[in-house]
Amino acid sequence: MVEPGKLNRLRVIRKTDDGVWLDGMGAGDIFMPRSYAQKTFMVGEDVDVFIFSGPDDHLLATTERPLALPGEFALLKVASVTPVGAFLDWGLKKDLLVPFSEQKEKMEEGKSYIVYVFTDKITGRIVASSKLNRFLNRQPADLEEGQRVELLICSQTEIGYKAIIDNSCWGVIYKNEIFQPIKKGQRLPGFIRKVRDDGKIDLCLQKPGHEKIVDVSDKIIDALKARGGFIGITDNSPAEVIYRMFGVSKKTYKKAVGALYKKRLITIGENGIQLIGTH
Repeated sequence: MVEPGKLNRLRVIRKTDDGVWLDGMGAGDIFMPRSYAQKTFMVGEDVDVFIFSGPDDHLLATTERPLALPGEFALLKVASVTPVGAFLDWGLKKDLLVPFSEQKEKMEEGKSYIVYVFTDKITGRIVASSKLNRFLNRQPADLEEGQRVELLICSQTEIGYKAIIDNSCWGVIYKNEIFQPIKKGQRLPGFIRKVRDDGKIDLCLQKPGHEKIVDVSDKIIDALKARGGFIGITDNSPAEVIYRMFGVSKKTYKKAVGALYKKRLITIGENGIQLIGTH
C-alpha cells in the first residue's frame, strides 16, 4: 500500500514524454514528472520515490529526498513569502508551506527556522509549523540516565542550549557540559544526564559516569600505541587541545589518566604521558 509522505518502492508501468507512471498498488497510478526524476527509468523497473500531494490533490512521485519527513523536526530556510504563508526549501522542487497560522513568529525570506513537518488532516497535504511545543511531549518517554539519544540543537539560552530529544521532547545542555562547537539545526548524539522530578531533562554530549571514563581510557591507550607510546598532553594543556584529540573535557581526561596511572599502565611526566613498557 502506498504511504504518502514516506519513501515508497513502486514499479514503472508506462512512460510518456512528460514523465513516467508508477503502479500505486491500490492508490491508482502515480505520475512522476520528468523534472522530478533524477535519471531515466525503464518500464518494469522498481524505483524508490517520495510520494506527496500535487496542486490538484493528485499524488505525485519524486526521486528527490526531502530534508525532513512528516513527523520530524528540521532547520529549514525560507525560500519565499507569499499571501498564503512562507515556503521552505526542504530539498524538493516543490517548496514546503508554513501557513501564517503555524508560524510562531512571522517568517522572513532567507532566514532559517526549526520546524515540524506533518500531514494536514484536513487537506491531506504536507505542511510545516514553527509552533514546536504542540508536537512535543511534556512528559518524557521512558528515558533513563545515561541513555544515548539523538539531539537536534534548537536555540541558545543564558544557561546553554535547548535541544529536541529523539524527535519527542525538550532537553537542555548546560554551558559547562559543552566542549565542542555546536549550532542551531545541528544533529548530534547525546546522553541523558538527569530526568528531573518536574519532567525536565538535563543532557550532556559525553557519556556520563564510570563507563565514559573506561571509554576515554581505551582511547588514550590506543592513541599512545599509535604514537610510539608517548603523548605530549599534560594537566596543563589547553582544554581545546584535549578535546581535539579525545573529544572530552579536561576534567574527564584527567580522571581517565588517573585511572590508567593507578592501574600502572602509564607514567606521568612534565611533558606528557608514557605507556609503560615503551621507554
